[in-house]
Amino acid sequence: MSSILGTVLPIVVVFGIFWFLVIRPQKQRQEERQDMLSELNVGDKIVTVGGIKGEIKEIDGDDLKLKIASDVEIEITRQSIGRLQQENSTTEEQETE
Repeated sequence: MSSILGTVLPIVVVFGIFWFLVIRPQKQRQEERQDMLSELNVGDKIVTVGGIKGEIKEIDGDDLKLKIASDVEIEITRQSIGRLQQENSTTEEQETE
């Protein structure tokens, strides 16, 4: 009995540490990304996983039309969105003061 416990216990401890350090944070990041993708609205400024910056002009299910320059729109999927583009208006106001 003691030898089985001595063999199994370290494996369980290693798995528990692995779960807390790797799997749990990854699931939390995945949930945050899904929330961000589901809350997208027309007018939001985004950056794609390929680095293209633009403004959402139209949303049709999983497809979005993204304005990347004047008179230039591309169609992308929600999964190609990397992140929302941060607004720098507060930083610019502080620099001018």
